Amino acid sequence: MRKRFALVGAAVATLVLSLLTVAPAHAAAGFTVANGRLLDANGNDFVMRGVNHAHTWYADRTTQALKDIKATGANTVRVVLSSGDRWTLNTASDVANVISQCKANKLICVLEVHDTTGYQEQSGAVTLARAVEYWKSVQSALAGQEKYVILNIGNEPWGNTGYTGWTQATKDAITSLRAAGFQHTIMVDAPNWGQDWAFTMRDNAASVFAADPQRNTVFSIHMYGVFDTAAEIDDYLNRFVTAKLPIVVGEFGNDHSDGNPDEDTIFATTQSLKLGYLAWSWSGNGGGVEYLDMVTGFNAAQLTTWGQRAINGANGIKATSREASVYGGGGDPTDTTPPSTPGTPSASGVTSTGATLSWTASTDNVGVSGYDVVRVNGTTETAAASTATTTATVSGLTASTTYTFAVYARDAAGNRSTRSSTVNVTTQAGGGGPASCAVTYKLAGQWQGGFQGDVKIANTGTAAVNGWTLRWTWANGQTVSQSWGATTTQSGATLSATNVSYTGSIPVNGSVSFGFIGSWNGANSAPTAFTLNGAACTTA
Repeated sequence: MRKRFALVGAAVATLVLSLLTVAPAHAAAGFTVANGRLLDANGNDFVMRGVNHAHTWYADRTTQALKDIKATGANTVRVVLSSGDRWTLNTASDVANVISQCKANKLICVLEVHDTTGYQEQSGAVTLARAVEYWKSVQSALAGQEKYVILNIGNEPWGNTGYTGWTQATKDAITSLRAAGFQHTIMVDAPNWGQDWAFTMRDNAASVFAADPQRNTVFSIHMYGVFDTAAEIDDYLNRFVTAKLPIVVGEFGNDHSDGNPDEDTIFATTQSLKLGYLAWSWSGNGGGVEYLDMVTGFNAAQLTTWGQRAINGANGIKATSREASVYGGGGDPTDTTPPSTPGTPSASGVTSTGATLSWTASTDNVGVSGYDVVRVNGTTETAAASTATTTATVSGLTASTTYTFAVYARDAAGNRSTRSSTVNVTTQAGGGGPASCAVTYKLAGQWQGGFQGDVKIANTGTAAVNGWTLRWTWANGQTVSQSWGATTTQSGATLSATNVSYTGSIPVNGSVSFGFIGSWNGANSAPTAFTLNGAACTTA
Protein backbone atom coordinates (compact mmCIF):
# COMPACT_ATOMS: atom_id res chain seq x y z
CA MET A 1 0.00 0.00 0.00
CA ARG A 2 1.35 3.42 -0.92
CA LYS A 3 1.25 6.07 1.76
CA ARG A 4 1.98 9.80 1.52
CA PHE A 5 2.63 12.41 4.20
CA ALA A 6 1.72 16.08 4.12
CA LEU A 7 4.68 18.39 3.50
CA VAL A 8 5.96 20.74 6.17
CA GLY A 9 8.27 23.74 6.18
CA ALA A 10 8.13 27.41 5.36
CA ALA A 11 8.37 28.79 1.86
CA VAL A 12 11.97 28.95 0.71
CA ALA A 13 13.33 31.92 -1.21
CA THR A 14 13.69 31.20 -4.90
CA LEU A 15 17.22 30.59 -6.10
CA VAL A 16 17.77 30.91 -9.80
CA LEU A 17 19.28 27.99 -11.65
CA SER A 18 22.50 28.88 -13.43
CA LEU A 19 22.14 28.85 -17.18
CA LEU A 20 23.96 25.85 -18.51
CA THR A 21 25.20 24.91 -21.93
CA VAL A 22 24.63 21.17 -21.88
CA ALA A 23 27.17 19.03 -23.67
CA PRO A 24 25.84 16.60 -26.27
CA ALA A 25 24.84 13.31 -24.76
CA HIS A 26 27.31 10.46 -24.64
CA ALA A 27 26.50 8.10 -27.47
CA ALA A 28 24.43 5.25 -26.08
CA ALA A 29 22.54 2.25 -27.34
CA GLY A 30 19.20 3.81 -26.47
CA PHE A 31 17.76 7.05 -25.12
CA THR A 32 20.03 10.08 -24.86
CA VAL A 33 19.78 13.67 -23.66
CA ALA A 34 20.81 16.59 -25.86
CA ASN A 35 20.23 20.31 -25.40
CA GLY A 36 17.81 19.62 -22.56
CA ARG A 37 15.65 17.23 -24.60
CA LEU A 38 15.12 13.48 -24.28
CA LEU A 39 15.81 11.71 -27.58
CA ASP A 40 14.96 8.11 -28.38
CA ALA A 41 17.38 5.63 -29.94
CA ASN A 42 16.63 6.98 -33.43
CA GLY A 43 17.54 10.50 -32.36
CA ASN A 44 13.89 11.62 -32.32
CA ASP A 45 12.46 13.90 -29.64
CA PHE A 46 10.43 11.81 -27.18
CA VAL A 47 7.74 13.27 -24.89
CA MET A 48 6.44 10.87 -22.26
CA ARG A 49 2.70 10.55 -21.99
CA GLY A 50 1.78 7.76 -19.64
CA VAL A 51 0.68 6.16 -16.40
CA ASN A 52 2.23 4.68 -13.25
CA HIS A 53 1.47 1.03 -12.45
CA ALA A 54 2.12 -0.56 -9.03
CA HIS A 55 3.52 -3.85 -10.32
CA THR A 56 5.27 -4.92 -7.13
CA TRP A 57 1.93 -5.06 -5.22
CA TYR A 58 -0.22 -6.18 -8.14
CA ALA A 59 2.02 -8.42 -10.23
CA ASP A 60 -0.95 -10.61 -11.13
CA ARG A 61 -2.61 -7.56 -12.73
CA THR A 62 0.34 -6.38 -14.81
CA THR A 63 -0.31 -8.30 -18.03
CA GLN A 64 -3.80 -6.87 -18.47
CA ALA A 65 -2.92 -3.48 -16.99
CA LEU A 66 -0.21 -2.84 -19.57
CA LYS A 67 -2.57 -3.77 -22.39
CA ASP A 68 -5.20 -1.42 -20.99
CA ILE A 69 -2.70 1.39 -20.43
CA LYS A 70 -1.56 1.08 -24.04
CA ALA A 71 -5.20 1.27 -25.15
CA THR A 72 -5.45 4.75 -23.63
CA GLY A 73 -2.87 5.91 -26.18
CA ALA A 74 -0.06 6.08 -23.61
CA ASN A 75 3.50 5.75 -24.88
CA THR A 76 5.13 5.14 -21.47
CA VAL A 77 4.44 3.23 -18.26
CA ARG A 78 6.32 3.80 -15.00
CA VAL A 79 6.53 0.48 -13.16
CA VAL A 80 6.88 0.14 -9.38
CA LEU A 81 9.49 -2.45 -8.32
CA SER A 82 10.84 -3.51 -4.94
CA SER A 83 14.41 -4.22 -3.91
CA GLY A 84 13.06 -6.68 -1.33
CA ASP A 85 13.78 -4.39 1.61
CA ARG A 86 10.17 -3.29 2.27
CA TRP A 87 8.11 -5.44 -0.07
CA THR A 88 8.51 -8.69 -1.99
CA LEU A 89 11.65 -8.71 -4.14
CA ASN A 90 11.19 -8.33 -7.89
CA THR A 91 13.81 -10.68 -9.31
CA ALA A 92 15.78 -10.34 -12.54
CA SER A 93 13.46 -12.81 -14.27
CA ASP A 94 10.41 -10.84 -13.14
CA VAL A 95 11.97 -7.58 -14.37
CA ALA A 96 12.80 -9.21 -17.70
CA ASN A 97 9.17 -10.30 -18.01
CA VAL A 98 7.91 -6.78 -17.29
CA ILE A 99 10.23 -5.34 -19.95
CA SER A 100 9.07 -7.97 -22.43
CA GLN A 101 5.44 -7.02 -21.81
CA CYS A 102 6.22 -3.31 -22.15
CA LYS A 103 7.81 -4.02 -25.53
CA ALA A 104 4.93 -6.25 -26.62
CA ASN A 105 2.59 -3.31 -25.93
CA LYS A 106 4.96 -0.79 -27.54
CA LEU A 107 5.39 1.09 -24.28
CA ILE A 108 8.58 2.70 -23.03
CA CYS A 109 9.28 1.18 -19.62
CA VAL A 110 10.39 3.48 -16.76
CA LEU A 111 11.44 1.17 -13.94
CA GLU A 112 11.69 2.52 -10.37
CA VAL A 113 12.63 1.10 -6.96
CA HIS A 114 9.96 2.11 -4.43
CA ASP A 115 11.79 1.08 -1.25
CA THR A 116 13.63 4.43 -1.11
CA THR A 117 10.37 6.37 -0.59
CA GLY A 118 10.69 8.92 2.24
CA TYR A 119 14.20 7.91 3.35
CA GLN A 120 15.10 9.24 6.83
CA GLU A 121 11.42 9.91 7.53
CA GLN A 122 9.50 6.74 6.76
CA SER A 123 10.33 3.56 8.65
CA GLY A 124 12.19 0.98 6.59
CA ALA A 125 13.05 3.29 3.70
CA VAL A 126 16.44 2.52 2.15
CA THR A 127 19.17 4.64 0.63
CA LEU A 128 19.85 5.33 -3.03
CA ALA A 129 23.08 3.37 -2.58
CA ARG A 130 20.99 0.34 -1.63
CA ALA A 131 18.82 0.90 -4.71
CA VAL A 132 21.97 0.88 -6.85
CA GLU A 133 22.87 -2.52 -5.44
CA TYR A 134 19.43 -3.77 -6.43
CA TRP A 135 19.86 -2.49 -9.99
CA LYS A 136 23.21 -4.30 -10.18
CA SER A 137 21.50 -7.51 -9.05
CA VAL A 138 19.01 -7.34 -11.96
CA GLN A 139 21.42 -5.89 -14.51
CA SER A 140 21.18 -8.99 -16.68
CA ALA A 141 17.52 -8.20 -17.33
CA LEU A 142 18.27 -4.61 -18.37
CA ALA A 143 21.35 -5.18 -20.52
CA GLY A 144 20.61 -4.51 -24.18
CA GLN A 145 17.23 -2.89 -23.40
CA GLU A 146 18.43 0.72 -23.51
CA LYS A 147 16.10 1.52 -26.42
CA TYR A 148 13.07 0.58 -24.35
CA VAL A 149 13.93 1.13 -20.67
CA ILE A 150 14.67 4.21 -18.55
CA LEU A 151 16.15 3.53 -15.13
CA ASN A 152 14.48 5.59 -12.35
CA ILE A 153 16.96 4.98 -9.50
CA GLY A 154 14.57 5.33 -6.55
CA ASN A 155 11.12 6.72 -5.83
CA GLU A 156 10.96 9.95 -3.77
CA PRO A 157 14.31 9.13 -2.18
CA TRP A 158 14.06 11.54 0.76
CA GLY A 159 11.33 12.79 3.03
CA ASN A 160 11.46 16.16 4.79
CA THR A 161 14.28 15.17 7.15
CA GLY A 162 17.91 15.44 6.06
CA TYR A 163 16.90 16.12 2.46
CA THR A 164 19.99 18.25 1.77
CA GLY A 165 21.84 14.94 1.52
CA TRP A 166 19.95 14.25 -1.72
CA THR A 167 22.48 16.01 -3.96
CA GLN A 168 25.60 14.04 -3.10
CA ALA A 169 23.72 10.76 -2.68
CA THR A 170 22.20 11.19 -6.16
CA LYS A 171 25.57 12.01 -7.73
CA ASP A 172 27.11 8.96 -6.07
CA ALA A 173 24.27 6.72 -7.26
CA ILE A 174 24.61 7.92 -10.86
CA THR A 175 28.37 7.45 -10.98
CA SER A 176 28.06 4.01 -9.36
CA LEU A 177 25.59 2.89 -12.01
CA ARG A 178 27.82 4.18 -14.80
CA ALA A 179 30.87 2.49 -13.29
CA ALA A 180 28.86 -0.76 -13.23
CA GLY A 181 28.28 -0.43 -16.98
CA PHE A 182 24.69 0.83 -17.15
CA GLN A 183 24.18 2.73 -20.43
CA HIS A 184 20.52 3.61 -19.88
CA THR A 185 19.08 7.06 -19.51
CA ILE A 186 18.82 7.56 -15.74
CA MET A 187 15.86 9.30 -14.09
CA VAL A 188 16.19 10.85 -10.62
CA ASP A 189 13.28 11.78 -8.36
CA ALA A 190 13.25 14.92 -6.21
CA PRO A 191 13.47 14.86 -2.39
CA ASN A 192 10.74 16.19 -0.06
CA TRP A 193 8.55 13.22 -0.97
CA GLY A 194 9.22 13.98 -4.61
CA GLN A 195 7.87 17.55 -4.48
CA ASP A 196 11.12 19.52 -3.90
CA TRP A 197 9.43 22.30 -1.90
CA ALA A 198 12.91 23.32 -0.62
CA PHE A 199 14.22 23.43 -4.24
CA THR A 200 17.12 21.08 -3.48
CA MET A 201 16.82 19.33 -6.84
CA ARG A 202 16.01 22.49 -8.75
CA ASP A 203 19.04 24.40 -7.47
CA ASN A 204 21.48 21.48 -7.73
CA ALA A 205 20.25 19.91 -10.97
CA ALA A 206 23.07 21.36 -13.07
CA SER A 207 25.79 19.82 -10.90
CA VAL A 208 23.96 16.49 -10.70
CA PHE A 209 23.63 16.40 -14.49
CA ALA A 210 27.34 17.20 -14.86
CA ALA A 211 28.21 14.34 -12.48
CA ASP A 212 26.89 11.84 -15.02
CA PRO A 213 29.86 11.04 -17.29
CA GLN A 214 27.39 10.27 -20.08
CA ARG A 215 25.31 13.46 -19.52
CA ASN A 216 22.24 11.23 -19.83
CA THR A 217 20.15 12.00 -16.75
CA VAL A 218 16.53 13.20 -16.59
CA PHE A 219 14.96 14.90 -13.55
CA SER A 220 11.52 13.94 -12.22
CA ILE A 221 9.29 16.18 -10.12
CA HIS A 222 6.15 14.81 -8.41
CA MET A 223 3.36 17.39 -8.37
CA TYR A 224 0.78 17.08 -5.62
CA GLY A 225 -0.31 19.63 -2.98
CA VAL A 226 2.83 21.76 -3.20
CA PHE A 227 1.92 22.60 -6.78
CA ASP A 228 -1.53 24.03 -6.24
CA THR A 229 -1.14 27.23 -8.30
CA ALA A 230 -0.31 27.88 -11.95
CA ALA A 231 2.51 30.23 -10.96
CA GLU A 232 4.33 27.52 -8.98
CA ILE A 233 3.99 24.95 -11.75
CA ASP A 234 5.02 27.30 -14.55
CA ASP A 235 7.98 28.70 -12.61
CA TYR A 236 9.37 25.31 -11.62
CA LEU A 237 9.20 23.72 -15.06
CA ASN A 238 10.35 26.77 -16.98
CA ARG A 239 13.49 27.08 -14.87
CA PHE A 240 14.62 23.65 -16.06
CA VAL A 241 13.72 24.43 -19.67
CA THR A 242 15.64 27.74 -19.53
CA ALA A 243 18.67 25.96 -18.08
CA LYS A 244 18.40 23.25 -20.77
CA LEU A 245 18.01 20.51 -18.17
CA PRO A 246 15.57 17.66 -18.95
CA ILE A 247 12.56 17.50 -16.64
CA VAL A 248 9.40 15.35 -16.52
CA VAL A 249 6.43 15.26 -14.16
CA GLY A 250 6.93 11.71 -12.95
CA GLU A 251 3.82 11.63 -10.76
CA PHE A 252 0.76 13.84 -10.25
CA GLY A 253 -2.94 13.64 -9.51
CA ASN A 254 -6.07 15.76 -9.39
CA ASP A 255 -6.31 15.82 -5.60
CA HIS A 256 -4.25 14.95 -2.54
CA SER A 257 -4.32 15.00 1.24
CA ASP A 258 -1.56 17.64 1.32
CA GLY A 259 -3.46 20.03 -0.95
CA ASN A 260 -5.27 20.23 -4.26
CA PRO A 261 -2.82 20.25 -7.19
CA ASP A 262 -3.63 22.39 -10.24
CA GLU A 263 -3.81 19.49 -12.69
CA ASP A 264 -5.17 21.61 -15.54
CA THR A 265 -2.02 23.75 -15.50
CA ILE A 266 0.18 20.65 -15.24
CA PHE A 267 -1.42 19.28 -18.40
CA ALA A 268 -1.31 22.63 -20.23
CA THR A 269 2.24 23.63 -19.29
CA THR A 270 3.80 20.25 -20.01
CA GLN A 271 2.11 20.29 -23.42
CA SER A 272 3.23 23.84 -24.27
CA LEU A 273 6.80 23.09 -23.19
CA LYS A 274 6.76 19.59 -24.74
CA LEU A 275 7.63 17.96 -21.41
CA GLY A 276 6.67 14.46 -20.35
CA TYR A 277 4.17 13.49 -17.69
CA LEU A 278 3.17 10.21 -15.98
CA ALA A 279 -0.13 10.18 -14.08
CA TRP A 280 -0.37 8.37 -10.72
CA SER A 281 -1.74 5.70 -10.95
CA TRP A 282 -3.66 3.04 -12.87
CA SER A 283 -5.39 1.32 -9.92
CA GLY A 284 -4.90 -0.21 -6.49
CA ASN A 285 -4.29 2.87 -4.30
CA GLY A 286 -5.09 2.58 -0.62
CA GLY A 287 -4.50 4.31 2.70
CA GLY A 288 -6.92 7.13 2.02
CA VAL A 289 -5.70 8.08 -1.48
CA GLU A 290 -8.01 5.79 -3.43
CA TYR A 291 -9.14 8.87 -5.38
CA LEU A 292 -5.84 8.61 -7.28
CA ASP A 293 -7.02 5.45 -9.06
CA MET A 294 -7.54 6.11 -12.77
CA VAL A 295 -9.78 3.05 -13.11
CA THR A 296 -11.81 1.22 -10.50
CA GLY A 297 -10.61 -2.24 -9.54
CA PHE A 298 -8.26 -2.49 -12.53
CA ASN A 299 -11.31 -2.43 -14.82
CA ALA A 300 -10.49 -0.31 -17.86
CA ALA A 301 -14.21 0.09 -18.58
CA GLN A 302 -14.67 1.95 -15.28
CA LEU A 303 -12.76 5.20 -15.59
CA THR A 304 -12.77 7.34 -12.47
CA THR A 305 -13.09 11.12 -12.58
CA TRP A 306 -9.30 11.34 -12.44
CA GLY A 307 -8.85 8.72 -15.15
CA GLN A 308 -11.34 10.47 -17.41
CA ARG A 309 -9.49 13.76 -16.95
CA ALA A 310 -5.99 12.35 -17.49
CA ILE A 311 -6.85 10.23 -20.51
CA ASN A 312 -9.60 12.10 -22.36
CA GLY A 313 -9.34 15.67 -21.06
CA ALA A 314 -7.65 18.71 -22.56
CA ASN A 315 -3.93 18.06 -23.18
CA GLY A 316 -4.51 14.53 -21.88
CA ILE A 317 -2.92 11.28 -22.94
CA LYS A 318 -5.23 10.46 -25.83
CA ALA A 319 -4.84 13.87 -27.50
CA THR A 320 -1.09 14.38 -27.05
CA SER A 321 0.68 11.01 -26.85
CA ARG A 322 2.90 9.85 -29.72
CA GLU A 323 4.33 6.33 -29.82
CA ALA A 324 8.13 6.07 -29.62
CA SER A 325 9.79 5.85 -33.02
CA VAL A 326 11.63 2.67 -31.92
CA TYR A 327 8.21 1.05 -32.22
CA GLY A 328 7.47 2.75 -35.53
CA GLY A 329 5.74 5.83 -34.15
CA GLY A 330 6.44 9.35 -35.35
CA GLY A 331 6.70 12.86 -34.00
CA ASP A 332 3.86 15.20 -33.15
CA PRO A 333 1.85 15.63 -36.38
CA THR A 334 0.52 18.96 -35.11
CA ASP A 335 4.03 20.41 -35.08
CA THR A 336 4.62 22.27 -38.35
CA THR A 337 7.46 24.52 -37.20
CA PRO A 338 10.72 23.73 -39.05
CA PRO A 339 14.12 24.00 -37.37
CA SER A 340 16.18 27.13 -37.93
CA THR A 341 18.71 27.13 -40.77
CA PRO A 342 22.05 25.51 -39.87
CA GLY A 343 25.21 27.58 -40.03
CA THR A 344 27.35 27.57 -43.16
CA PRO A 345 29.48 24.39 -43.05
CA SER A 346 33.27 24.55 -42.94
CA ALA A 347 35.63 21.83 -44.16
CA SER A 348 38.65 20.24 -42.47
CA GLY A 349 40.63 17.06 -42.81
CA VAL A 350 40.43 17.27 -46.60
CA THR A 351 42.00 14.32 -48.40
CA SER A 352 41.88 13.10 -51.98
CA THR A 353 38.67 11.15 -51.29
CA GLY A 354 36.85 12.88 -48.45
CA ALA A 355 36.50 15.68 -45.92
CA THR A 356 34.96 16.47 -42.56
CA LEU A 357 32.24 19.14 -42.49
CA SER A 358 31.20 21.11 -39.41
CA TRP A 359 28.44 23.68 -38.88
CA THR A 360 26.60 25.66 -36.20
CA ALA A 361 23.62 23.84 -34.69
CA SER A 362 20.02 24.67 -35.55
CA THR A 363 17.29 25.27 -32.99
CA ASP A 364 13.74 23.91 -32.92
CA ASN A 365 10.68 24.17 -30.68
CA VAL A 366 10.93 20.48 -29.71
CA GLY A 367 14.56 19.82 -30.54
CA VAL A 368 16.57 19.00 -33.65
CA SER A 369 16.68 15.26 -34.33
CA GLY A 370 19.34 15.26 -37.04
CA TYR A 371 21.00 16.82 -40.09
CA ASP A 372 21.17 15.90 -43.77
CA VAL A 373 24.29 16.83 -45.75
CA VAL A 374 23.77 17.21 -49.50
CA ARG A 375 26.12 17.64 -52.44
CA VAL A 376 24.93 20.50 -54.66
CA ASN A 377 25.39 20.64 -58.43
CA GLY A 378 23.42 23.52 -59.90
CA THR A 379 19.79 22.80 -58.97
CA THR A 380 20.47 19.12 -58.27
CA GLU A 381 21.09 17.78 -54.77
CA THR A 382 22.57 14.40 -53.90
CA ALA A 383 22.48 12.97 -50.36
CA ALA A 384 25.98 12.86 -48.92
CA ALA A 385 25.60 12.08 -45.19
CA SER A 386 23.11 11.98 -42.33
CA THR A 387 24.05 12.63 -38.71
CA ALA A 388 22.61 13.54 -35.31
CA THR A 389 25.64 15.76 -34.56
CA THR A 390 26.97 18.95 -36.15
CA THR A 391 29.82 17.20 -37.94
CA ALA A 392 29.82 14.69 -40.77
CA THR A 393 32.43 12.94 -42.87
CA VAL A 394 31.83 12.75 -46.62
CA SER A 395 33.74 10.15 -48.59
CA GLY A 396 33.99 8.56 -52.03
CA LEU A 397 35.15 11.81 -53.65
CA THR A 398 37.53 12.14 -56.62
CA ALA A 399 41.01 13.62 -56.21
CA SER A 400 41.70 17.20 -57.39
CA THR A 401 37.96 17.97 -57.76
CA THR A 402 35.82 20.78 -56.32
CA TYR A 403 32.55 19.84 -54.62
CA THR A 404 29.79 22.00 -53.13
CA PHE A 405 28.04 20.96 -49.91
CA ALA A 406 25.13 22.27 -47.80
CA VAL A 407 23.18 21.12 -44.74
CA TYR A 408 19.50 20.76 -43.74
CA ALA A 409 18.19 20.26 -40.17
CA ARG A 410 15.15 18.10 -39.38
CA ASP A 411 12.95 17.45 -36.35
CA ALA A 412 10.98 14.44 -35.07
CA ALA A 413 7.79 15.56 -36.81
CA GLY A 414 9.52 15.43 -40.20
CA ASN A 415 9.89 19.19 -40.63
CA ARG A 416 13.00 20.25 -42.55
CA SER A 417 14.80 23.57 -42.34
CA THR A 418 15.76 25.76 -45.25
CA ARG A 419 19.11 24.83 -46.75
CA SER A 420 22.27 26.32 -45.30
CA SER A 421 24.68 28.38 -47.33
CA THR A 422 27.10 26.26 -49.33
CA VAL A 423 30.79 25.55 -48.95
CA ASN A 424 33.20 24.53 -51.74
CA VAL A 425 35.65 21.75 -51.00
CA THR A 426 38.58 20.96 -53.31
CA THR A 427 40.04 17.53 -52.70
CA GLN A 428 43.77 16.94 -52.57
CA ALA A 429 45.76 15.36 -55.35
CA GLY A 430 45.88 11.55 -55.37
CA GLY A 431 47.07 9.98 -52.17
CA GLY A 432 45.60 12.45 -49.71
CA GLY A 433 46.66 12.85 -46.13
CA PRO A 434 50.18 12.34 -44.79
CA ALA A 435 52.28 9.38 -45.84
CA SER A 436 53.01 8.95 -42.13
CA CYS A 437 52.61 10.77 -38.85
CA ALA A 438 53.66 10.52 -35.22
CA VAL A 439 51.58 11.57 -32.22
CA THR A 440 52.87 12.47 -28.76
CA TYR A 441 50.18 12.39 -26.05
CA LYS A 442 51.11 13.78 -22.63
CA LEU A 443 49.23 14.16 -19.37
CA ALA A 444 50.09 17.72 -18.35
CA GLY A 445 48.23 17.55 -15.05
CA GLN A 446 45.61 15.52 -13.23
CA TRP A 447 43.27 16.13 -10.31
CA GLN A 448 40.23 14.39 -8.83
CA GLY A 449 37.83 13.91 -11.71
CA GLY A 450 39.76 16.08 -14.17
CA PHE A 451 42.96 16.35 -16.16
CA GLN A 452 44.81 18.37 -18.82
CA GLY A 453 46.18 16.71 -21.95
CA ASP A 454 48.71 17.97 -24.50
CA VAL A 455 48.97 16.45 -27.99
CA LYS A 456 51.65 17.00 -30.65
CA ILE A 457 51.18 15.85 -34.26
CA ALA A 458 54.37 15.45 -36.30
CA ASN A 459 54.31 15.08 -40.09
CA THR A 460 56.88 12.42 -40.92
CA GLY A 461 55.66 12.03 -44.50
CA THR A 462 56.76 13.56 -47.79
CA ALA A 463 53.87 16.01 -48.38
CA ALA A 464 52.51 18.89 -46.35
CA VAL A 465 49.22 18.40 -44.51
CA ASN A 466 46.68 21.16 -45.12
CA GLY A 467 43.71 20.60 -42.84
CA TRP A 468 43.49 17.64 -40.48
CA THR A 469 41.33 15.62 -38.12
CA LEU A 470 43.00 13.49 -35.45
CA ARG A 471 40.97 10.69 -33.88
CA TRP A 472 41.46 8.33 -30.98
CA THR A 473 39.34 6.13 -28.70
CA TRP A 474 39.40 6.36 -24.91
CA ALA A 475 39.71 3.18 -22.89
CA ASN A 476 38.07 4.51 -19.70
CA GLY A 477 35.18 6.70 -20.84
CA GLN A 478 36.98 10.04 -20.50
CA THR A 479 35.32 13.15 -21.92
CA VAL A 480 36.69 16.49 -23.10
CA SER A 481 35.03 19.73 -21.95
CA GLN A 482 37.24 22.38 -23.61
CA SER A 483 40.21 22.58 -25.98
CA TRP A 484 42.62 25.00 -27.60
CA GLY A 485 44.49 24.68 -30.87
CA ALA A 486 41.80 22.29 -32.13
CA THR A 487 38.02 21.90 -32.12
CA THR A 488 36.95 18.68 -30.41
CA THR A 489 33.80 16.60 -30.76
CA GLN A 490 33.03 13.28 -29.12
CA SER A 491 30.88 10.30 -30.12
CA GLY A 492 30.87 7.65 -27.44
CA ALA A 493 34.46 6.86 -26.54
CA THR A 494 35.83 8.26 -29.83
CA LEU A 495 37.21 11.80 -29.82
CA SER A 496 37.79 13.83 -33.00
CA ALA A 497 40.08 16.87 -32.91
CA THR A 498 40.00 19.13 -35.98
CA ASN A 499 42.45 21.92 -36.67
CA VAL A 500 41.64 25.58 -36.12
CA SER A 501 42.87 28.25 -38.55
CA TYR A 502 46.34 28.62 -37.05
CA THR A 503 47.08 24.88 -36.70
CA GLY A 504 45.79 23.65 -40.06
CA SER A 505 49.12 23.39 -41.89
CA ILE A 506 51.74 20.80 -40.92
CA PRO A 507 54.83 21.04 -43.18
CA VAL A 508 57.05 18.06 -43.90
CA ASN A 509 59.13 17.36 -40.78
CA GLY A 510 57.02 19.93 -38.96
CA SER A 511 54.52 19.60 -36.13
CA VAL A 512 51.56 21.31 -34.44
CA SER A 513 50.21 20.99 -30.91
CA PHE A 514 46.90 21.41 -29.13
CA GLY A 515 45.62 20.92 -25.61
CA PHE A 516 42.41 20.13 -23.77
CA ILE A 517 40.71 19.78 -20.39
CA GLY A 518 38.93 16.49 -19.73
CA SER A 519 37.16 14.52 -17.01
CA TRP A 520 37.76 10.96 -15.86
CA ASN A 521 36.29 8.48 -13.39
CA GLY A 522 38.06 5.43 -12.04
CA ALA A 523 40.98 5.33 -14.47
CA ASN A 524 42.66 7.68 -16.93
CA SER A 525 44.83 5.64 -19.25
CA ALA A 526 46.28 7.27 -22.35
CA PRO A 527 44.96 6.33 -25.80
CA THR A 528 47.24 3.98 -27.73
CA ALA A 529 46.12 4.39 -31.35
CA PHE A 530 45.65 7.55 -33.43
CA THR A 531 44.59 8.31 -37.01
CA LEU A 532 45.21 11.54 -38.91
CA ASN A 533 42.83 12.10 -41.84
CA GLY A 534 42.16 8.37 -41.70
CA ALA A 535 45.83 7.32 -41.76
CA ALA A 536 47.29 5.46 -38.77
CA CYS A 537 50.00 7.30 -36.84
CA THR A 538 52.82 5.99 -34.72
CA THR A 539 53.03 7.06 -31.07
CA ALA A 540 56.08 8.91 -29.92
